[in-house]
Amino acid sequence: MNDILSFLLTEPPAPSELDSVAAWWRQHAALMSRFPAPADLALAGGFRADRLGYAFASGYHAAHRFLFPMLPSDSPTALCATEPAGAHPSAIQTRLTPSGSGWTLSGEKTFVTLGTSAELLLVVASEGQDAQGRNRLRMVCLDSKRPGVRVTALPELPFVPEIPHAELRLEDVAVSPDEVLPGDGYTRYLKPFRTVEDCHVQLALLGWLLQLGRHHGWPDALREELLAVAVMMRGLAQADPSSAATHVALGGALARVKHTVTQCEPLWAQVDAVTRERWARDRRLLDVAGKVRAKRLESARLRLSGEAPRDEA
Repeated sequence: MNDILSFLLTEPPAPSELDSVAAWWRQHAALMSRFPAPADLALAGGFRADRLGYAFASGYHAAHRFLFPMLPSDSPTALCATEPAGAHPSAIQTRLTPSGSGWTLSGEKTFVTLGTSAELLLVVASEGQDAQGRNRLRMVCLDSKRPGVRVTALPELPFVPEIPHAELRLEDVAVSPDEVLPGDGYTRYLKPFRTVEDCHVQLALLGWLLQLGRHHGWPDALREELLAVAVMMRGLAQADPSSAATHVALGGALARVKHTVTQCEPLWAQVDAVTRERWARDRRLLDVAGKVRAKRLESARLRLSGEAPRDEA
């Protein structure tokens, strides 16, 4: 932990201007060898970001490094889950079908974060139903340039417009056996991803705010609070993302982050106008999936109390 704490406290708080996702990726990739732990990578990537959007991108990709440590670190990735009916396991219609010695993959995904910039696509697909009629999901990792793969850019969002999103169409894409990742696609990858993403994106946010606080002379007490909350979130980022106890603790941690962000509000007047205007535009990102988080927390509370939770997100 000392390396990342020293970085956050002594690294010059003067980020380079990032004018594209490609520029962000070069910076993020350069930090990987220095900070191999995904939580530390998220903090460092957030600290080096010149805006919230690119801090988010570092947290998002660090979450992939946590869940998919077997993948090459030099290739940007995108998780492809959401379909026309959503991302719930029962909504997944993308099909993984046996073909010769391998598989074929067909289907569509309607919203893929960083999809146009990814070299590797992590695709959630169904290989059929089990005896109870539930989808049996697998996770497939394939090259974004594979024949039959079509990635189409979506319009910019009204917040964090620097972060591209895409639609994905898959038409009889050839998949080799080693491109189907081991384990159940839902319980091992898709279900924990929201928790893992929340932890790492919050870490990137805290790293970014620490950089701003140091650069603009925010009070020592507030900067130390940001650092303490980052240490707390770092611990949760390394906990079991399937544990109900982790989810309950994360509920409290997210509330603490929100409180600390609120404490920063009067100090935005000290920040340069461009960064301040981007924050006013982009802070909506922090509220995305709030209902999903609330449902996850309530389910975790029920599980710990011995009650049977309703279907979890």
